[in-house]
Amino acid sequence: MDPSRLNHPDGDRGDRAGEQPRLIKTRPGAAKTRPQVRPKAEGWQQITNPDGRPTLQFASPRVKQPATHLADLTLAEREAKVVEMGLPKFRARQISKHYFEHHTTDPEAMTDLPKDRRDEIAETFFPPLLSEVKRLVTDDGATIKFLWRLFDGALVESVLMRYPGRITLCVSSQCGCGMNCPFCATGQAGLTRNMSTAEILDQVVQANRVIAEGGLGHQRTVGNGAEPERVNNIVFMGMGEPLANYKRVMNAVHRMIDPAPEGLGMSARGITVSTVGLAPAIRKLADEDIPITFALSLHAPDDELRNDLIPVNSRWKVDEVLDAAYHYYETTGRRVSIEYALIKDMNDHAWRADLLAQRLNERGRGWVHVNPIPLNPTPGSIWTSSTREVTREFVDRLNAAGVPTTLRDTRGKEIDGACGQLVATEEDKREAEAYAEVH
Repeated sequence: MDPSRLNHPDGDRGDRAGEQPRLIKTRPGAAKTRPQVRPKAEGWQQITNPDGRPTLQFASPRVKQPATHLADLTLAEREAKVVEMGLPKFRARQISKHYFEHHTTDPEAMTDLPKDRRDEIAETFFPPLLSEVKRLVTDDGATIKFLWRLFDGALVESVLMRYPGRITLCVSSQCGCGMNCPFCATGQAGLTRNMSTAEILDQVVQANRVIAEGGLGHQRTVGNGAEPERVNNIVFMGMGEPLANYKRVMNAVHRMIDPAPEGLGMSARGITVSTVGLAPAIRKLADEDIPITFALSLHAPDDELRNDLIPVNSRWKVDEVLDAAYHYYETTGRRVSIEYALIKDMNDHAWRADLLAQRLNERGRGWVHVNPIPLNPTPGSIWTSSTREVTREFVDRLNAAGVPTTLRDTRGKEIDGACGQLVATEEDKREAEAYAEVH
């Protein structure tokens, strides 16, 4: 199969050899064949300011954070703490190894530590973080959605996905979200609080434990040079706006890439940080000098639509956000991903594909890759996926304009674990309350 055809939603299109798609570029108002649907919240009331604009929450409410956990500390800070406890410094490496490599906080499993100090060590370094309330598994066993209860009763979710040759975890960075996007379930209740560095990392450690126990299915046989499986790709695309919790997210990223036993020893290139467009934070991220992947959730190339679709666009317009994204590419040399949820009759018009290509190409070639995402359809809703034909034209127009474009696979729809679906339902809250009463 011609590799270029893999970008197409239909896979092998059956094009005639050497035949290129012939496209007619359109402009706003040039074609009246399809309506323009405007974004609006469905089934919930969007919180607005006195001026009628959706309310944005950049700062986390001042609420209690969890007690300091081993994952919040650098190795040097852990060593200082064990010395403070009257233990030799090397114990910090042993304790770290148990958590990051053996995925355990159980003192009974830490047989290389002094028996009479194990409970004290566990109490000091491993205060409660995430308690699993529920997990939902797809029929093929390749995707798991976890519902976690945090120390203060807040609920967050993460999604573990097996792909050929890799295992990806979609992590949450905030309890709720303050960006107030009308199509995203997570933002309906607003922002409860930022998650701590350790709460972010514990999602990965607990996922690695589930993988080691065979919970993800189709486990690879270990031996003959094959190492035990673990999460090797992280996407900050769960609950919350990662760049609104910048310091803790970056601390978590450092701990992910720190070599064992200080951290997880992951490759920075396997970590993706996504944002709806906090332009100053994007520029700050570029200066971190860490070769992670940066993804911008754009969803519209014109300010008129994006103001309503992504309320933060009222603060930083499309051109400003794209300039910041290009700065990330210039600074790091890492190609930027543009996420674009295709929504029927709202942002999927042919002229928008042309405008998107124009705005990206104005800043140069080869710096960006577009990932259109089929929205999860809901019968009778304005928030539904584009038709196959419209999706095909949108992808083809971008590729024809020289913008590399690949329709993204979505996972977890059957368990409400796909993009924009992560939210604690009333049933989840009842189950979490029942869990808390038992535990």
